[in-house]
Amino acid sequence: MVLVWAQKQGLIDRAPYIEKPAKPKPVDKFLTRAEVRALMDAATLPHVRLFIELAITTGGRSGALLDLTWDRVDFERGQIDLRNPFLKSPHKGRAVVPMNRTLRGALLVAKEGALTPFVIEWAGQRVRSVKRGFAASAKRAGLDHVSPHTLRRSAARHMVEAGVSISEVAQYLGHTSEKVTFSTYAKFSLDYLKRAAAALEYDDLAMAKRGGHGRD
Repeated sequence: MVLVWAQKQGLIDRAPYIEKPAKPKPVDKFLTRAEVRALMDAATLPHVRLFIELAITTGGRSGALLDLTWDRVDFERGQIDLRNPFLKSPHKGRAVVPMNRTLRGALLVAKEGALTPFVIEWAGQRVRSVKRGFAASAKRAGLDHVSPHTLRRSAARHMVEAGVSISEVAQYLGHTSEKVTFSTYAKFSLDYLKRAAAALEYDDLAMAKRGGHGRD
C-alpha cells in the first residue's frame, strides 16, 4: 500500500509487484470429552467453571454467554435464550437451546447466589471477559492453544459424532445456513461418505451383490 501511494505521489515511477503470502491454514482445535472434563475440574473460579459449562453445553459464543441474563434462563421449560433483545443489529451464533441435565444443576446453584441480573458474574459485578481465567484453567489442565471458541467447535463436533443431524447442529449453533455447518463438521459424522465408500468395494462379496457387474 505504501508503494502504491508513493507511485501516485510521483515519488517512484512504478510500484513493484509483491506477491502476498498465503493465508495460514486455520487451526482445527477440538477438545475430547475427557479434556472438557479436565478443563472444568481445573477451573478454580466458579464463574469461569460456569462459563465453561455454558459454552460446551449450549455451543454459544463468548459474547452471547457473557450477555446472558437470568430472565432468559427458563427453568420451567428447560430452555436458554441466547438472543439478546437489546441488540439492534443481528448477531450470529445466538439461538434458543435446551438446558441439559449437567447445565441445569450448575445454573440452579449459581441462581441461588446471584447478585446481578447476569448469569456470569463475579464479586457482585458483571463479567465482561473470562480470557485470563480461562487461560489459567487451560494451563492447569495441560491444554495448549485452547480458547473459549474451542468449546463451541468441540460442542459441534461432539454432537455430530453422536449422530445428531447437520440440520439440528446448525440450529443449535445459530447458523443461518447449513452449508457452513456441513463444510466444517460433516466429516466428523460416523456415517460421512460411508455409502460412497461402500459403492467402491470390488471384492467377491460386493461383486455378488451387484450380480457380477456394475452400472456404467
